[in-house]
Amino acid sequence: MKKTSIFLCVCLVLSFQAAQLEGQMGGANPWGAGGGIGGGLGGGGGSFFDNALSSMESAFDDSDLTLVDAYYLGRAVAANILATYRPYNGNPELTRYLNRICMTLVINSSLPVQFNGYHVMILDSPEFNAFATPGGHILITKGLVEATTSEDMLAALIAHELCHIILKHGEAIIKDMSLTNEMASVAGQAAALAGNSAAAQRVMLLRNSVAASIDTLVKNGYAQPQEFEADRQAAALLAVSGYNPGALVDLLQILQRVQNSQRGGFNSTHPSPAERIANVQGTVSRYRAQDTSVRTPRFRNR
Repeated sequence: MKKTSIFLCVCLVLSFQAAQLEGQMGGANPWGAGGGIGGGLGGGGGSFFDNALSSMESAFDDSDLTLVDAYYLGRAVAANILATYRPYNGNPELTRYLNRICMTLVINSSLPVQFNGYHVMILDSPEFNAFATPGGHILITKGLVEATTSEDMLAALIAHELCHIILKHGEAIIKDMSLTNEMASVAGQAAALAGNSAAAQRVMLLRNSVAASIDTLVKNGYAQPQEFEADRQAAALLAVSGYNPGALVDLLQILQRVQNSQRGGFNSTHPSPAERIANVQGTVSRYRAQDTSVRTPRFRNR
């Protein structure tokens, strides 16, 4: 479990952002029982950080992250996102509604279990954007949620982000960034400082390195093939969950209509809606359209 110690360390050094998050949320904590993004770690001290630093070089030798690794990495990524976006607390029932839709999709997915479950949070921003981090964290802007016109469209939005997690796209990006080499370099610098520097200096070195890597992941988004794969998988997941896969195309058509008026957001992190529609049309056409009328009243009352 060498990787786990590293992610625990990441979360600890980002705890100042967790404190900010909990203040904004009024003490609510949908991200884990540990107390915010950086909570629940316990202990500490020089030996903890020394052990994390010394294990960095071999931390990514295994082909896959464990569920625990993915969870703590996801919380660290979420902390960085929440340093830019404020959580939206104006409609708690809407957040619960999105989480219920997510659970409907999750139980029909190939990865129904996460270390601390799946959680959806709304970000207080009018732009159109969404993020999926390893370990089950899904963050969607208020503007994008409000742009949907049906529960099936909301389900399509969540399903796409959920499929990034199921397909382990976050872990793939980390490996592509050659994080092993970066961490080995940080470990060497920390070792050189040992004996004439405090543990806090070594932790800062680790924090700066990992935060820079996570920042790159968030700003660049997933690669085009990963976005296309998530769309195709989302269409299949919608179908087996009783939702209309065509709602994904409906959502992309909304994005297509507003793409020229939107700065940043999905325009900078996703392929064009036209490309995504062309990619997913064949998958959607394989499934029979679902009757969505039964869901209309609860969507209107969300």
